[in-house]
Amino acid sequence: MRLLFAEDEVELSDAVVAVLKHNNYSVDAVYNGQDAYDYLSAQEYDGAILDIMMPGLDGVEVVKRIRKEGNQVPVIFLTAKSELDDRVLGLDAGADDYLTKPFAMKELLARIRSITRRVGEVTGNTLQFGDLSLDANTYILSCGKQSISLPNKEFQMLEMMMRNPSQILSQDQFMDRIWGLDSETDLSVVWVNISYLRKKIAKLESKASIKVTRNVGYSLDYQPEK
Repeated sequence: MRLLFAEDEVELSDAVVAVLKHNNYSVDAVYNGQDAYDYLSAQEYDGAILDIMMPGLDGVEVVKRIRKEGNQVPVIFLTAKSELDDRVLGLDAGADDYLTKPFAMKELLARIRSITRRVGEVTGNTLQFGDLSLDANTYILSCGKQSISLPNKEFQMLEMMMRNPSQILSQDQFMDRIWGLDSETDLSVVWVNISYLRKKIAKLESKASIKVTRNVGYSLDYQPEK
């Protein structure tokens, strides 16, 4: 699951991002409102955590702009402001939740789970492709009576393919969506995780498979007579 974290206090940002990554979230960190807006406009995120008082655009203006453009990414506001009017202003702008500083990381993690669950309730927590079922809550991949638990990165890659079954996804798309724009991870990590996924799908005796289109990318294929 990929998050955008926008906070101009660098030390706080580094600490929060470290905890989020430890809890298996992929995180892009930015330090001003303009970058937050640019990232949310250019990339797809599962959730965004925005400080209200940031240089450039403030968090409220960022949310107003993306909502006007039809971007419904779940948003939590973080701010030192605790007055009722400020909370109402943030929620009226289109935020999904509001957390005042200082805050406990356990509470932030609970709020993130809550807002991303709401999206899951709308889109469905179980994805289907052919004879494969992928549970977005437990990361369990099933085929018939057999099942296997996927690590976080493999789950995210397969989830991307199952949500876009007719689309060939490139290495760059996987890198941007899962590892983040600023990641220094080598592109070969995509093929390594694809290889692991192909073996696990085969082990489940599924008639589905991951198709490789040379120099283009990867997609799901289903052959019922396989």
